[in-house]
Amino acid sequence: MAKSNDSLSNLITALKALPNVGTKSAQRIAYHLLQHNRAGAERIVATLSDALAKVRHCRLCNTFCEDELCRICADEKRDATRLMIVQMPVDIAGMEDAHCHDGHYFVLMGHIDPTQGKDLGHIELEKLVQRIADNPIEEVIIATNFTAQGNATAFVLYEILKQYPCKISRLSHGMPLGGEIEYIDAGTLAQSVYERKRLKD
Repeated sequence: MAKSNDSLSNLITALKALPNVGTKSAQRIAYHLLQHNRAGAERIVATLSDALAKVRHCRLCNTFCEDELCRICADEKRDATRLMIVQMPVDIAGMEDAHCHDGHYFVLMGHIDPTQGKDLGHIELEKLVQRIADNPIEEVIIATNFTAQGNATAFVLYEILKQYPCKISRLSHGMPLGGEIEYIDAGTLAQSVYERKRLKD
């Protein structure tokens, strides 16, 4: 029986930090890497260390990048008057794959979930408000997930942002109930943007 503080146990515990990875899954991953793919494990260590050292948040949209501005915020051809709010960086990738938004983004890096004690402090609200207040934004598109947490986040965002002189929209309810943007196909995603519901003119 391995000691609770030995290297293997520490590796298993560390792997449990990954989403949806419990003790059994972490054990399988650890055993596989150590027994069958040590070279792969070394690549993971090297690339993770490199990413931790270089990747930061974009000054404007809050997504991950290595420079002060991400490639989208730095692109002068994008429509700077339309701002789409998403929960996580992976949601930007989905929108870009769907080719349905040529404006800018803002990443909340989370959501609000009162049942889990996740309040306004769990999203980058202050940075978002500053972005809208300091820039000529004509429309804000709330593109949070259609889950209970995403809908709660959308409601709070609307209540806070409705004081600003810009249109506020929400993705169309063609999105499946409980759907997360990360897993929605490009066609459905594009349609939900084109048919977005206007919350405030």
